[in-house]
Amino acid sequence: MADDKRPGLKVMQSDISNMISYKKGRWVSQSSNIISERPVSLTVNNEFWLTFMCTPVDLEALGVGYLFNESIIQSHGDIASVRLCSGGEIIDVWLNMQVKKPEKWMITSGCSGGKTSIDEKRIVPGFIHPQNGFMIGPNTIERLMDQLIKSQVIYRKSGGVHTSILCDGDQVIFAAEDIGRHNTMDKLSGKCLLEQIIPDKPILLSTGRISSEMILKAYRIGALFVISRTSPTSLSIHMAEELSITLIGYARRDQFVIYTHPERILSSDERILIEAK
Repeated sequence: MADDKRPGLKVMQSDISNMISYKKGRWVSQSSNIISERPVSLTVNNEFWLTFMCTPVDLEALGVGYLFNESIIQSHGDIASVRLCSGGEIIDVWLNMQVKKPEKWMITSGCSGGKTSIDEKRIVPGFIHPQNGFMIGPNTIERLMDQLIKSQVIYRKSGGVHTSILCDGDQVIFAAEDIGRHNTMDKLSGKCLLEQIIPDKPILLSTGRISSEMILKAYRIGALFVISRTSPTSLSIHMAEELSITLIGYARRDQFVIYTHPERILSSDERILIEAK
């Protein structure tokens, strides 16, 4: 189940800011929680790699998940140690192998996050994908969207963050929040590695727009379903189709749009196994 006592959840998740608001002809001076954005550096084997612009919670998972999603590491066994240094400003990762820092980087699409991503095709399986597919119905999607909303712990306090959750169709396994929607996906992968939990029927839900980069991260974690409250991009639709991922957008409690592989959506919530393509 999702744990509201996630490590680091209460550490610098928001700042207090003084502000003046205007509403219905009245000016009001007040203080409010503002979501934190911090530069946090990633070092690998004592070498600086990059700087995340992120919400400073679940940082160990962010660093490890990023390395996994970039295909730098493949399993928990590749990690020697991971710790936060310098007051939480550096994610220090040591690996059980020598790795080369990528020479070429590109900026990922979308707002916030601000980190870089290796400029190459990374359509590489990560966690073991289910041998058989599975199907879900509209009621399951509705219930999972409710669980996504309930997992927005930081958002309810200060707003300004995206939330992503990893489910198995019945319950939330891990939840992650960050100013960058890409960061939430890295945090989910990192949590799976650090906790050594690989879901049998992975379903990813996010409050953020689904880009091609998000689909690649979903593929690494083995997700057969990616569900978002908002829209996908044209390239994410193409990638989801090619990678056999059912992509759903504009999901609400009583409606959604299926963009790829609709054969996995049942007219009711009866579950059956289908042969993997």
